[in-house]
Amino acid sequence: MAHAAPAPARRASVTGPGGLPDVFSARTHRIAGVVAPIVLGLVYGYWAAANRRSGGEITGWNLLFGFVTAIAFMILYVGVRALAPHMRREQHAIVWGVFGGGSFGFLYSQTDASVLRSSIMGLVIGAVFFVVLFYRYYTHEDAQGHRYR
Repeated sequence: MAHAAPAPARRASVTGPGGLPDVFSARTHRIAGVVAPIVLGLVYGYWAAANRRSGGEITGWNLLFGFVTAIAFMILYVGVRALAPHMRREQHAIVWGVFGGGSFGFLYSQTDASVLRSSIMGLVIGAVFFVVLFYRYYTHEDAQGHRYR
């Protein structure tokens, strides 16, 4: 009785973080690094403009507000993304927590909520961001912020 010989195991290139195979090319990662802030900023700007008009008609001022908000979000996002990885894990988590909480608080304030309510909601969301990201960085980095290999 003849049996087929087992095929040799294929190994993927181990170039990604944590020893995982890197599926996308370096070019794809560069493109995603440029496209992600633009897409996130446009979505955020649209969301803020939609909250501000409360389902009313779209005006020129509303469009301007959306685009200015999108540009501000993009600049802050790129800045945080460039700055945060060079920090220790506690600071890294704080920076992303402040960014997430502030972004959410601003969106919430566009719904005609009070300043106090918007601030509290932003602080709660920022604290949740901090706790989740601190846990992630604490389990994946050493005290100086270097990733475990």
